[in-house]
Amino acid sequence: MNTLNLAQSLELHFGFTEFRAGQQQTIQQLIQGFSSLAIFPTGAGKSLCYQLAATQLPHLTLVVSPLIALMKDQLGFLKSKNISAAMVDASLTPQQSQQILQDVRDNKVKVLMVSVERFKNERFRQFISGIQISMLVVDEAHCISEWGHNFRPDYLKLPQYQQQLNIPLVLLLTATATASVKQDMVKKFDINSAHVVQTGFYRANLNIAIEAVASSDKPGRLKQVLLLEAEHGPKAGIIYVTLQKTAETLAAYLQTSGINACAYHAGLSDEKRGLIQQQFMRDDSRVEVIVATIAFGMGIDKANIRFVIHYDLPKSIENYSQEIGRAGRDGESANCYTLANLDNLCTLENFIYGDTPERTGIETVIESIKELTVNQHWETQVYTLSNLSNIRQLTLKTLLVQLELMGVLQAKFSYFAEFKLKLLVEKADILALFDAERRDFIQNIFGHTDFKRLWGVLNFDDLHQAYGCDRARVIAALEYLAQKQLIEVQTSQMTEVYWVNHGLLMNPKLAADLDLYFKHKEQKEIKRIQELVSFFEQENCMTYNLACYFDDQAIMQKGFMQTKKTLNCGHCCACQGKTVVLEPAAEVTWPMNDELLDYLAAFNEALIRHQKYPSIELSCRFLAGISLPVFTKIKARQLSGFGCCDRQRYTDIKRKIEELGL
Repeated sequence: MNTLNLAQSLELHFGFTEFRAGQQQTIQQLIQGFSSLAIFPTGAGKSLCYQLAATQLPHLTLVVSPLIALMKDQLGFLKSKNISAAMVDASLTPQQSQQILQDVRDNKVKVLMVSVERFKNERFRQFISGIQISMLVVDEAHCISEWGHNFRPDYLKLPQYQQQLNIPLVLLLTATATASVKQDMVKKFDINSAHVVQTGFYRANLNIAIEAVASSDKPGRLKQVLLLEAEHGPKAGIIYVTLQKTAETLAAYLQTSGINACAYHAGLSDEKRGLIQQQFMRDDSRVEVIVATIAFGMGIDKANIRFVIHYDLPKSIENYSQEIGRAGRDGESANCYTLANLDNLCTLENFIYGDTPERTGIETVIESIKELTVNQHWETQVYTLSNLSNIRQLTLKTLLVQLELMGVLQAKFSYFAEFKLKLLVEKADILALFDAERRDFIQNIFGHTDFKRLWGVLNFDDLHQAYGCDRARVIAALEYLAQKQLIEVQTSQMTEVYWVNHGLLMNPKLAADLDLYFKHKEQKEIKRIQELVSFFEQENCMTYNLACYFDDQAIMQKGFMQTKKTLNCGHCCACQGKTVVLEPAAEVTWPMNDELLDYLAAFNEALIRHQKYPSIELSCRFLAGISLPVFTKIKARQLSGFGCCDRQRYTDIKRKIEELGL
C-alpha cells in the first residue's frame, strides 16, 4: 500500500489526518510482511500501529497483552471506530465466550485480544489452531526479556506459540527497552535490526522535579503541591505509593483536606476498581486525584492528566518512566514530582528478597520431577507445587522456564485435570441429534460423567479404557455441544506436562546452578534500585540521562542546548540547579532481643507442627512481613512478631538473626 492510501485509511478508520512519529514506517513494514519492533514513548500511539495494520491484513490479528484493563481500553477504542474486535478473559460467561469464538470462526472479528496465560488453556489452543492468523502482536513486549524490569515467564513461550500456529508476522510494542532488552526481543522473534522503529524518548512537555522530603513532612508537602496544582481550577492527577495501606490512609487524609482523592489498589474488588477508574477517566469531579499502587497504570490512556506524584520511591527507572509517561498525553505541560527519601528503600528491597527461593525449595522441585516422571513425562500443577516447595507461584514459573532453557524440561502441553458438565437440554434430546456412532460416543461421555444434581465431573481415564477415544476428540465434542448451547462446560486444575531429559536432571550441580541464577537475579534487581537512587541524585540533565538509559540514539538531535559537559533540557530540576541528596532512611528501633527470640521460637514451633524445617531465610521473611505459601498454611500473620521488622533492611535482619545465634 502506498503512502497516500495509508493516509486515507488512517482518516477513514480513525479520523486522524496525520501519523505520529514512527507509526507510518511501522505500519508499512507490517503490510510489506516484515516483523517489527516499535519502541515509542508512553502515550505516543503504539497501539495504532497494529490497529491500522489489522484493517489491511487478510486474517485475524491476535493481540497478547499483560493486563485486562489494557485490553478493555483498547477494545473500547476499536469498537468506537467500528473495527470488529473482541477479547477473551475469565470474566466472560460461557455463552459470551462461545459467541466470541463463533464470531472469530465466522471471520466477524478482525482483532482478538488475549492474555498470554490463555495459551495454556487446551480448549483455547485447540480453537485457535484452526484459525488463520495474519499477525501476532505482543503489547508491553519488554515482558519477554528476563533482563527487563517486569519479566513474565509465560511470555518466553510466545516465539514457540508463533511457530506452532504458523503466524507469519509479529509486532512487538513497548515504551521501555534498554539496549540489552531490545537485543533480547529481536533475537527471540528473529526481527531484522532494520525493522526496529525507535522514535525517541524525549518529551518536552514533562517537567521533572525531585524533592528531598523527610517522611514526617511528606503529607504537608503533598498537600501544598496539590493546592498549587489546583490554583487555576481542578486538575486530574495520580499519586503513586508502594503499599495498599498507604494508599488508603493518604486518600483519607487528602479527603479531609477537601481534595477529591480516592485510593486504588489490588486489594479492592474488581467492581470498586472499575468504578473508580471509570469516574477518573470521565473527569468525574468526585475522583480528581487517584492515590494508587502500581495496580493503576497500564491501560490508563487519559489525555489530560496534569500531574503525577511519586509519594514513595518507584520500583525502578523503568517503572518511573512508565508512570510519569501517563501525564500530559495531550501534549500540554504536565508536572512530575517525586517526594523522595530512602525510608521505603527496605520495602522495595524486601519485595525482591521475597521472590528469591530457598535452596531447599529448588531441591524440592527437582526431587518432585525425579519422583513423578513417568516415561520421560512429568505432570504438575503450579499451585500444588508452589505449596510443596514454598516458592511463590510467579517465581516457580520462572524456575520452570529456567529448567526449559537449560534443556532439563521441554513444555509439551497443558490440560485441565477436571472438566465439569451441566446439561442444558435433556440427555435424550441431545443424543437424538446425532447418528449412531456419534450418539454412542456422546452417550459414553455422559456415562463416564459422575453427575451430582446439576453438574458432573468427567472421568477421562475411565472413558478412554471403555471407549478407546483420545482426549482431543472428547474435548472437541464438548466444545461443539457447548457451542450449540446443549451443555455448559467448566474447567479447573490446570496441569502442565513436560518432557524430561533424565541425564540433565541428574546433574549434581543442577540445584546449585539454579540457586546461583536466582541470587544473580536478586542482586540485579537490588542494583536496579541503586541505579534509581543515583538517577534521582545526579547533577546532569535528568531528561537526557533518562533517554540515554533507554538507548535513545536520536537524543542529540532533539533540540537540547549543549554545554561542554552535558545537555540541558531546561525543564528538569537538575537543569534548573535544584539537584538533591536524598534523605537517609530514618533510624528505626529494633524490638528487644528477648522479644525477637520469643517471636522466632513461636514461629519455628508453628513450622515444625506443619512439617516444615526452620531456617534463617524463613525467619528473615517472617520478621520482614514477606508473604510465602507456607505462611498461609501456618497462619503466620496471626503470630506475634510477623512484620515487626518491616522497616528494617533485609540484610540487616539477617545479620541480627545471626548475631542472636539462631
